[in-house]
Amino acid sequence: MIEIAIMIEGQDGLNWERWQRIARAVDDMGFAGLYRSDHYTNAQPPDKDSLELWVSLTWLASHTRRIEFGPLVSPVSFRQPTMTARMAAAVDDLSNGRLILGLGAGWQEREHTNYGWDLLPVAPRFARFREGLEVITRLLHSDEPVHFQGDYYTVQEGILLPRPQRPGGPPILIGGNGPQRTLPLVAQYAHEWNAVYTSHDIFKERNALLDELLAANGRSSASVRRSLMTRVEIGDEVALQQKFAHATFTLDELRQRGLVLGTAAEIVDQLGKWGETGVQRIMLQWLNLDDMHGLEILGTQVLPQLSA
Repeated sequence: MIEIAIMIEGQDGLNWERWQRIARAVDDMGFAGLYRSDHYTNAQPPDKDSLELWVSLTWLASHTRRIEFGPLVSPVSFRQPTMTARMAAAVDDLSNGRLILGLGAGWQEREHTNYGWDLLPVAPRFARFREGLEVITRLLHSDEPVHFQGDYYTVQEGILLPRPQRPGGPPILIGGNGPQRTLPLVAQYAHEWNAVYTSHDIFKERNALLDELLAANGRSSASVRRSLMTRVEIGDEVALQQKFAHATFTLDELRQRGLVLGTAAEIVDQLGKWGETGVQRIMLQWLNLDDMHGLEILGTQVLPQLSA
């Protein structure tokens, strides 16, 4: 049975009032989790409210009861991995083991330029990401001091104290669809693969590739959860036509590209089909942070039909 979580864009108007309202609703309604992006700002102006990631997750850890949560995803390009490991272990302990540590290489040029971070070309960016994953994994897993010398990061006698309450600390999630760079890193380091805005066919193809890569790393297919992040919009065909009036693709084409669009009943059907492709958890991207009525429709008319 597919699990349903909510994902929001933290740089797109998120402040304390909105975050607290959404978090409590998601926790109360029975969603599996709440995830958010980690950005300074959007790729294009105007700049909006952008609540800092780890501060927001610290509040959430102690003010929700049951949901899993985490970043989708936190980039090593502007978050130094030793500090990310320290914060993640602490927040996971505070939540009694509910954090999913989503990590990424970084991608958005505007925020890196505006705030003085070096994004790097793609090849060295992923080389740095691999080192960041190695550093974070070693610090979370090792009860002894860690030594690491790389091209981007150095650790000398580094250790996380107190040790994470969960053995190995919070599970690592890696997001992305790339078969050459992303999926090999998933197979080596991650406990969860999060595909992003993709079609059923591509997901099934990459899912099968991940199984092969896991086997090559001596890991079972079941050792990595398969999830998907994609946009959701609730409405009848007329309302959706208006919402996507300026889109390049038709509504059917958008659905074929992975978006979940329609009435509550149609959304239930689409989510069921995602479950059949192998998606175990879907993070529904909820763009309107003030639309609590729509969120309630998902919670009261969609979730019960998927858990029945």
